[in-house]
Amino acid sequence: MYLKELSLFNFKNYSEAFFEFSEKANFFGGNNGIGKTNLLDAIYYTSFCKSFFNPIDSQNIQSEKDFFMLKGLYLKDGEESIVHCSIKRNQKKLFKLNKKTYERLAEHIGKFPLVMVSPADVLLILEGSETRRKFLDGIIAQSNKNYLDNLLNYNRALAQRNVLLKQMAASGRCDKESVFLWNEQLVKFGNPIYEARCEFIRDFIPIFRSYYSQISDINETVSLVYESMLLENNFTELLENAYSRDRAATHTTCGIHKDDMTFFINDFPVKKFASQGQQKTYLLSLRLAQAQYITEKLKMKPIILLDDIYDKLDDERLARLIAILVNDSFGQLFITDTHPQRIPQVFEKLQIPVKINILQASEV
Repeated sequence: MYLKELSLFNFKNYSEAFFEFSEKANFFGGNNGIGKTNLLDAIYYTSFCKSFFNPIDSQNIQSEKDFFMLKGLYLKDGEESIVHCSIKRNQKKLFKLNKKTYERLAEHIGKFPLVMVSPADVLLILEGSETRRKFLDGIIAQSNKNYLDNLLNYNRALAQRNVLLKQMAASGRCDKESVFLWNEQLVKFGNPIYEARCEFIRDFIPIFRSYYSQISDINETVSLVYESMLLENNFTELLENAYSRDRAATHTTCGIHKDDMTFFINDFPVKKFASQGQQKTYLLSLRLAQAQYITEKLKMKPIILLDDIYDKLDDERLARLIAILVNDSFGQLFITDTHPQRIPQVFEKLQIPVKINILQASEV
C-alpha cells in the first residue's frame, strides 16, 4: 500500500498543488514556512480524517477561502483507491472513499495506516497523561475496530456521567441510581479497553527495545510502564467506592480515562534524567515500534512521515534510522529537512534511491 498522488486546494499555505510520489522514499527540502510540514499534514489527513497539528478543521482552510479539499490516490493490493476530504466553513466535514461518503469517520481509520514522526513527539515526554493515552489509543485503534468503538462509547458515557454529577451539585439533589447506571456503561466499555491496552503493552515493549538498541548502538536498558487503576482494582467496585469523591469533585475521578505510561532509560524516568539525544532516540524507537506493531496486526506496512528529523539527531544515528526505514519491513517514506542536500547525501552514501523534491514559493 502506498500513496501515489496527492492534490491540495486551499489547504493551509497551499492554494493549489499536485504531487506524485515514489513508492518507497520521498524527500522534501526547502526553507522554513514553505509548506513541507503542511504537505505531511495533508497526507496525515487522508489517513486519519483530521490534522495531526490542529484539531479544528476550519482553521486548516487557507486564509480568506471558503473551503479546502484534499484528494489522495492510493495503490493497495494492486487496486486504486481515491480518498477525498473537503471542509467548508460552518459545514460538516465530507470524507469519501472511492466516491462513497462515510457515515462514520471511524470506519476509515486503519484502511491506510500511517505513522507520523514529528518534533512535537517530545510532548509525549513533557506533557500530561492525556497525550500519552492518545498515543496508545492511536496505535491500537488503527488495528482494532472494536477498540475504537469501545473508546467512543466509553467517552460518551463518561461525558454523560460527568454532566449528571454537575447537575446534582448545582441542584443539590442526589441521584445515585442514575450515576450507577452510567457506571455500568463505563465498566462495559472500559474493561475491554483496559484489556486491549495491557495486551498491547506486552507485545509492544520487546519491539520497542529492539529498535532503541538498533538506533542508539549503546548498551542502555529502556522500558515503559503502563499505569492504570484497574491493575489492582475491580472497575465496578472502584466506581462505587469513588461515588462520594466524584460528587464532591463533580466529575469522574477514576477509570481508564486516567491511565498513563511512564518512560524509563536505565531505570530512570526519561522526563527528568534523559539527555535530548536520548529523548529523541527513545521517541523514534516508539514510532518505529508503532509501525512494526501495525504491520504485524494489519498485515500492511504503514506510511512513515518524518518531519524535520535532523532535530537533535546526529549524522550517525540518522544514517542508522534511514537504513532501518528503507528495508522491506517498512512502507512508503516521506521525510523533510530545511537543508536541500543533507538528507539526500545520507541516501547517496547508503546507495538507496530517493525521490528529491525541493519546494519553492511558486509551488504553494
